[in-house]
Amino acid sequence: MTSTAEPTARPPADFTTVRDALAAGGAVVLPNPAPLTHVVTATRPRAVNQAKGRNADQPVALWAHHPGTLDTLDRLWDLTPQDRTLARRLLGDEHLTVLLPLRPGAEGPAWLAPAQKDGWVLLFGARWQPLRPLLDEYPMLYVSSANRTGHPPAATTEEALAMFPAAVPVLDPPQPDAGLSGTERQATTTVRLHPDGRPELHRHGAQDQNHGSAGAYLRHLLARYTATTR
Repeated sequence: MTSTAEPTARPPADFTTVRDALAAGGAVVLPNPAPLTHVVTATRPRAVNQAKGRNADQPVALWAHHPGTLDTLDRLWDLTPQDRTLARRLLGDEHLTVLLPLRPGAEGPAWLAPAQKDGWVLLFGARWQPLRPLLDEYPMLYVSSANRTGHPPAATTEEALAMFPAAVPVLDPPQPDAGLSGTERQATTTVRLHPDGRPELHRHGAQDQNHGSAGAYLRHLLARYTATTR
């Protein structure tokens, strides 16, 4: 007799499963609080790209969630000391993705190369407190928006489970996220910080969506963060 039962959807993963996958060099999908979408991350950039179904050598962002990583890179930026502090605040406080300029001729560590292109390095700064037990074990991670090529980033665990293959664990949110009422989830806003300290909106996203225009959001950033860094 043929069964008419619906196939069982795969459940989200727990911390143990995600840790094991990262330790084995695989990619995992992790949640973020609203208004951010999920991300896909791994200790190897190729694993991130393969999970997304794109060219394995495509540049990815470096997850700059660990102070030691930023301390190592601090000497490489073509920025004043004040603007290096601003960059840290845009990453750590505003949770942006930030493009930072390398000093001409600067040689970074080999692990920086996958996040580097044309003299710029792409850093991702979100650090959700419930993920700290996992992130603190992996100060070196590569990251990208949690989407397969041609699809928008996953805004929910259910979307991520449906989008990614079974070999990519999707972490069950470690705590309920009440979210922000009426705010659409999006990937992080990306800002380019030029050597003269001028911020430029590189990609619209979650943080700038309610500011009306790129100029309004950039003025907000300058008013909020430069007063304490200059």
